[in-house]
Amino acid sequence: MSQPDRANAERAIAVDTTIEPPLVANVEQMVAAAQSPSSGAPFPPSADVDLVDSGRPDTIRGRLIDIWDHRELLANMTRRDVKTRHKNSLLGAAWNLLNPLLQLAIYSVVFTFFLSSGTPRYPLKLLSGMVIYQLFSMGVTGATVSIVSNAALIKKISFPREVLPLAAVGSSFSTFLFRLTILCVGLAAFRQPPEWSMIWLLIPIVVIVLIMASGLGLLFAALNVLYRDVQHFLDLALLALFWFTPIIYAYDFVAIAIEDLFGYERIAMANPMTPLIVAFQRVMYNPTNFSIEDQANFQRMLRPTWWYVENLAISGAFALALLYCGWRVFTKIEADFAERL
Repeated sequence: MSQPDRANAERAIAVDTTIEPPLVANVEQMVAAAQSPSSGAPFPPSADVDLVDSGRPDTIRGRLIDIWDHRELLANMTRRDVKTRHKNSLLGAAWNLLNPLLQLAIYSVVFTFFLSSGTPRYPLKLLSGMVIYQLFSMGVTGATVSIVSNAALIKKISFPREVLPLAAVGSSFSTFLFRLTILCVGLAAFRQPPEWSMIWLLIPIVVIVLIMASGLGLLFAALNVLYRDVQHFLDLALLALFWFTPIIYAYDFVAIAIEDLFGYERIAMANPMTPLIVAFQRVMYNPTNFSIEDQANFQRMLRPTWWYVENLAISGAFALALLYCGWRVFTKIEADFAERL
């Protein structure tokens, strides 16, 4: 891509950062932004064609370099998604803190006074699982609709199309940081420290989740251009995945049931999100804070660090394979985006 084209793409995003992706329908406004006097190569207002650069590299390395060259555009898109998420709301970005805070308060009341689970400080366990799961689900959901929601931008400006789903995943990461802050506040309020010796595991956990969300996001974003049913199917799939992942219930419950049924606990890890959720809960929820009697409910979680590293390595390999498959499908369908949109 030429330098003027790249400058036009970045200027179009930077100029109008208040347009919410689902509402980017005013093509003339986007074209006018790209035709600012300082730009070197204005786009013709009547050109309703896909500006995919036919010279774009078709290798992973080449695509990564191309995305890196457009890192400022990616950052602008991510900031736009963050800003427009709570557009026209009175509290604005404060909802990023209020949502998990209210969740923690509601869980504490419900599971303490009405639905006692027998699990000590159950709201913290539930929140620690939901924080990492919502990072994944929000990233995939946002990435899936990112291409369709930015149809006008796709048709008028030439830039790496991968930027759109990746920006959606980046936006979900910013929300995750707010939710993680509330979780840490809850742990401090209940005087329940994390497992400091394993705290470093949080880095590979989050990285693997982001890679997995990016892979599925690229895959579903491309397929959603062809079949709009994908975004509706995704809602059901994520709901099913939530209940098949040990978030509401303890991992020991699943592990024991699987072992009794098949004689092999490893099958419980067939869900790629399970190792990530269990590891995150092991570090943050940290059952070693409880009495020996209460720890009996978490025997399958109280494993040595190498057990978690091994399972995370498997999930990491799966995430990389998913990213590659998602990228391959995305690049195959990319040329048809404008026609389908």
